[in-house]
Amino acid sequence: MAKKEGSILIVDDNSDLLIALKLFLSRSFARIETLRNPNLILSTLEKESFDLILLDMNFKAGQVTGNEGIFWMNKIREKDPNASVVFITAFGDVELAIRSLKEGAEDFIMKSWDEQKILSTLISAYELRKSRMEVALLKKKQAHLTRELEKDLSVCQGQSTAMKEIDSIVKKIAGTQASVLILGENGTGKEVVAREIHRLSDRRNEIFMKTDLGALPETLFESELFGHTKGAFTDAREERDGRFVIASGGTLFLDEIGNLPLGLQSKLLSVLQSNEVYPVGSSLPKPVDVRVISATNMPIREMIEQKTFREDLYYRINAIEIEIPPLRKRKEDIPLLSEFFLSKYSEQYQKQGMKLGDRAMEKLMQHPWPGNIRELEHTMEKTVILSDHGVITDIALTPGTEIIGNQMANATLNLEAHERMVIEQALREEKGNVSAAAKALGINRSTLYQKMKKYGL
Repeated sequence: MAKKEGSILIVDDNSDLLIALKLFLSRSFARIETLRNPNLILSTLEKESFDLILLDMNFKAGQVTGNEGIFWMNKIREKDPNASVVFITAFGDVELAIRSLKEGAEDFIMKSWDEQKILSTLISAYELRKSRMEVALLKKKQAHLTRELEKDLSVCQGQSTAMKEIDSIVKKIAGTQASVLILGENGTGKEVVAREIHRLSDRRNEIFMKTDLGALPETLFESELFGHTKGAFTDAREERDGRFVIASGGTLFLDEIGNLPLGLQSKLLSVLQSNEVYPVGSSLPKPVDVRVISATNMPIREMIEQKTFREDLYYRINAIEIEIPPLRKRKEDIPLLSEFFLSKYSEQYQKQGMKLGDRAMEKLMQHPWPGNIRELEHTMEKTVILSDHGVITDIALTPGTEIIGNQMANATLNLEAHERMVIEQALREEKGNVSAAAKALGINRSTLYQKMKKYGL
């Protein structure tokens, strides 16, 4: 049996029993500590933690009620509500042991020294403790993530007519199982809208899984999405579920679906039609139950006409279509979004109380925002970091973004600023087609994606 990583504290006034248990359990657990005096339990727990506490039920001579053990268990639980206590009880005290379970103990072991029974009981208690701690940690992470995401949901709300209409559509469709296609330029908040649909849906307590199809290498597409069996290819050292299986019961967000090559589009369509996947290397299908929300910044209708995107896949993914307008076409949302990001980063960088002055807001309203909300967020974060005053009177906008004909006005000699401008121009000229823009720039698609994320595009 593999050695466990668990730790056990054994508390009993019988020295021989302590020695025997420590020798026996050291073969299966990583750390064993012992105490004869129960009065030392709390001070010991202040110095270190244990996965299991093996506790005698009676310490004083002549005591057989088990009240001492239950007293100390309650004291332990006051210090650590997740503590796992297993009682050590005499052979004839089964009723006492059952009482201890009702009081909250994980289990009990007899002093009759049945090695197999002792070991199986403690391993089960340890596994239960580990599972409970994992669940507690996951709940904390999920609660934190939910709070953060709910904060960011303000990004998909706004004063503009367009965003009010989108908010209305989201509320209407969230409770259905309809597939959704979200269109919009980079940085307009497509993922945030997708998360809002999931949050309001019946699947809200299940997983929301994002998959960036544009950044997924063709060679790994099937393995990542559909999974693989052990030995299916050179690096397949173990069986692995794909994202469709992992997300089953929840929502799968397929971002940048417009960048998916034709050959892979047919494989995706097959899964969406059958609701089952074939892991690489397997002839047996796995059923999946996911709600698919897709997004792209590509001109997908033009792509259908040009035969670069399958029409049947298009109709499969867009029972409902939502198009998010760029920020420059809904400038009435800029004040609300600016204040939201100002509050977010003022809190993050401990600069509470910051406000936007009239001049700063005027600059924000006049800027074309080629990077949309993502650029605005980046700008507000940078502004908070650099500002020393409560009232922000000026905004450090990205320099040199003016386009004259096909040439950029060289308002700065900063290399990164120029690289950003070149990328923006390439994306603009290729109408948001990342693959075409990467080709025009002489770099591969994944490199372009990394740079776009770096510059908030």
